[in-house]
Amino acid sequence: MTAAGNPPRRVLVAMSGGVDSSTAAALLVRAGWDVTGVHLKLAGTPAAEQVQGRGCCTLADADDARRVAATLGVPFYVWDLTDRFRQAVVEDFAAEYERGRTPNPCARCNERVKVAGLLERALALGFDALATGHYARVAGGRLLRAADAAKDQSYVLYMLGPAQLAHLELPLGGLAKPEVRALAAELGLRTAAKPESHDVCFIPDGDTAGWLERRLGRRPGTVVDPAGRVLGHHRGAYRYTVGQRRGLGVSAPGPRYVLSIQPATGTVVVGDREQLAIRVVVLERTSSTDGAGLRRGRAAVRLRAHGSEMGCEVRPGPGGRVRLELDEPVGAVAPGQAGVLYDGDVVLGGGTVTATA
Repeated sequence: MTAAGNPPRRVLVAMSGGVDSSTAAALLVRAGWDVTGVHLKLAGTPAAEQVQGRGCCTLADADDARRVAATLGVPFYVWDLTDRFRQAVVEDFAAEYERGRTPNPCARCNERVKVAGLLERALALGFDALATGHYARVAGGRLLRAADAAKDQSYVLYMLGPAQLAHLELPLGGLAKPEVRALAAELGLRTAAKPESHDVCFIPDGDTAGWLERRLGRRPGTVVDPAGRVLGHHRGAYRYTVGQRRGLGVSAPGPRYVLSIQPATGTVVVGDREQLAIRVVVLERTSSTDGAGLRRGRAAVRLRAHGSEMGCEVRPGPGGRVRLELDEPVGAVAPGQAGVLYDGDVVLGGGTVTATA
């Protein structure tokens, strides 16, 4: 019971089996929350194909999460969400590449499964809040950058609105990664020194192009310059992304970069680096963290998860489309990625890049 005689608030903690979510759970226990841990089975990769350090829901990860929960003395469950994950993330991932885009599966997973989707389920089960190990902050009902700029993950949480942020706990938002590992070691958590996972969680061997080819089949096409001259051939336009330089399979004087992908004709257009530069980005499927929609005016935009930010003019249009006029040219902006808007540390919202100019 709390000092006021009220029971502690109930929080469901998403425990991936890594050091971040483990420490988030431990901090909430220490703060007096009534904690329940849940590990999500998402990718459904057969045990024989699982690779430790690649993905977030291997058998070893589930075991680590379970043992941390036991150390903390909190209830622990494993929820099988493979069907929902397959439909919302895996199918979307393949479809976006088939359309010539480069999706961000982490943002899509947070939107439909790991955060927004899990929070909806947590509230329906009577929990007061959901907690994750993401590096970001919630204050005054708004989403903010993490204190540790190098670990900031606000980019992949931009789609959360006020109703969701009101029930989201992010215990690591004010900490740096070394502090998190030190806390985990101090608390005796088995994940304290566990390496971070990398790559797309449902492609354990890291071969995205091979995974797409097995799923979509070979779709031969041509690699051309902006004038349409054929420079080479390929096995599938989905193997390329805007800004890509290596593995183009062309013979040309000087380096070439992918400028655009035309999936309908199977054409990949390559050119000089200078030809990548764009000044306008169009976002669709936009949302705002205050629930009022993205507004006209000045903002900073990040166009890649770990990219730098730049100033822009935000110009909302019909149907939720937003046009961003950048202060300076930027290259290698791939349709399908997220464009996230900031005002200082505050995340304003964002959307999916659908066009550039």
